[in-house]
Amino acid sequence: MRIAVVGSGYVGLVTGTCFADMGHEVLLVDNNDQKLAELGSGDVPIHERFLPELLARHRGKKIKFSNDLQAAVRACDAIFIAVGTPATDRGDADLSYVESVAREIAGAVDSYKIVVEKSTVPVYTSQWIRTVIIRNGANPASFDLASNPEFLREGTAVTDFLYPDRIVVGVESDRCAQVLREIYAPLTSGDYYSRADAIPRPDRAQIPPRLIITSTRSAELIKHASNAFLAMKISFINAVASICESVGANVQQVCDGIGSDSRIGPRFLNPGIGYGGSCFPKDLMAFRAVAKECGYDFRLLDEVMRINEDQRHRFLKKVRSVLWTLRGKRLGVLGLAFKGGTDDIRESPAILLVQELLREGCHICAHDPAAMDRAKEVLPASVEYTSGPYEAATGADALLILTEWEEFAGLELDRLRNLLKYPIVIDGRNLYDPAVMSAHGFSYYSVGRPETLTEDSTAAVRPDKRHIF
Repeated sequence: MRIAVVGSGYVGLVTGTCFADMGHEVLLVDNNDQKLAELGSGDVPIHERFLPELLARHRGKKIKFSNDLQAAVRACDAIFIAVGTPATDRGDADLSYVESVAREIAGAVDSYKIVVEKSTVPVYTSQWIRTVIIRNGANPASFDLASNPEFLREGTAVTDFLYPDRIVVGVESDRCAQVLREIYAPLTSGDYYSRADAIPRPDRAQIPPRLIITSTRSAELIKHASNAFLAMKISFINAVASICESVGANVQQVCDGIGSDSRIGPRFLNPGIGYGGSCFPKDLMAFRAVAKECGYDFRLLDEVMRINEDQRHRFLKKVRSVLWTLRGKRLGVLGLAFKGGTDDIRESPAILLVQELLREGCHICAHDPAAMDRAKEVLPASVEYTSGPYEAATGADALLILTEWEEFAGLELDRLRNLLKYPIVIDGRNLYDPAVMSAHGFSYYSVGRPETLTEDSTAAVRPDKRHIF
C-alpha cells in the first residue's frame, strides 16, 4: 500500500522504514529540509540497531522523503501521524503539532483516506483530529480516524516493530479496520518472516503477532496504561531493593522468587538507578493529567515518579558513603544514555547523576558507546570523554556503571583492577556478580545486594599506593 508517515523523528523514522521493509511504498514527510537532505544522503540521525541497513536497502525505492504534506496525502492511502507530543509546563501533552498536521491534511483529502495516530497521545485525541479535519473543509465521509499506538523500545525498536508482542488498532468503522489489516498483513500472515532477508527473529518473539482491534479511545488508553504499568514495575522493584539493602537481603534472589510467578513474570524486575528516556517520564505525567481531567486522582502515578526520582538520590548517597568526600575525586563513568543500545540522553538518570557529581566537585571521565556527542551538548566542558571503558577507569578513585550496555558487562576484571587507583566499582545496573567481583579483589557496591569489600578495604589498596579509602 501507499503510506505517508508524517514526522521523521524516532517513531516516524522507524515506522516508515519498517513499513518499507514490509513491502509498502512509503513517503516520509517532514518540514525540516536539512533533516530530509541528511536522510536522503544516507545519514541516520539516531543510534538504532538494523535501522542503517534497512534505510540503505530501501532509500529512494520503497521509502522516499518529502516536505510536501498535502501532496503526500493525495498520493497515499493511509497517513500516519508521528510528530512530537512533548510535555507542557503543566505536565500534559502538547498536541499543537498534531493539530497543525490535521489542519494541513484537511486540504488534501480528495478520496477515501485513513488518518492514523502513531504519536503517543491522550484519550479523545482521535476525536479532536477528526473535528479539526472536518472544520477545515474535509468531507466527513472521505476519511476515517484510527489509533495505532507504538510499543517501541529504544535500542530494539526495529525488531519491536517487525516482531511485536501485539499490534493494537483502534478504529470506529469496519472499512478502516480492513485497511489496517492489509497494512499489517505481511506480519499477521507470517509472510514477512519467511523471507530470506527478514530482520533476524529476537528471543521470545511470537510469530505471527496478535492483532487486537479496539475502539480508538481504548487504543489511546492502552499506550499510556502500558507505559505507566511498566514504570510502576520498575519503581516497585527499586523500592524492594531499598528494603533489601536495609535488611541485608539480596534483591536478585527476591526477583527470581517473585518473577517465577507467571502472573508477574521476570521482565522489568531490574533494580537500578531508575527509568528515563523520552517515553516513561512524559507519558506518566500525561496519563496523570488525563486522569485528573477526568476527575480521578491517580496518586499511584505520583508515587511511581517519586520513587524513581528518589532512586537517583539513593545512588548518589551510596557514592558518598563509599568515597566519604566527593570534592576533587576522579570518577570513571560508564554510560550516559538512559539505557543501553541507544544514544538518547533525554531524562537519562546517568546524565542527571553526572550533573550532580559535577556540582559536588568531582572530575568525571566518561565513556558511552553511542551517546557522548549528545552528552557534550548538555554537560559542561570540564567532563572528559574517552575512547573506551578502560580509559575511563584509568587512575579513577572509583568506577561508576550507569548504563547497561552489553560492552560494560564483559570487562576484563584483572585489567580493570590494575587501571583503577582504588579497586572500587559502584554498579547502578547490577551487571556483575558480587562474588565474582570480590574474587577479583574489588570492593563492589550494587543496588539491593550486599556489598563486597576487599580484605584491605580500610588500608592501602595496592603496595604502590599510599592512599587509604
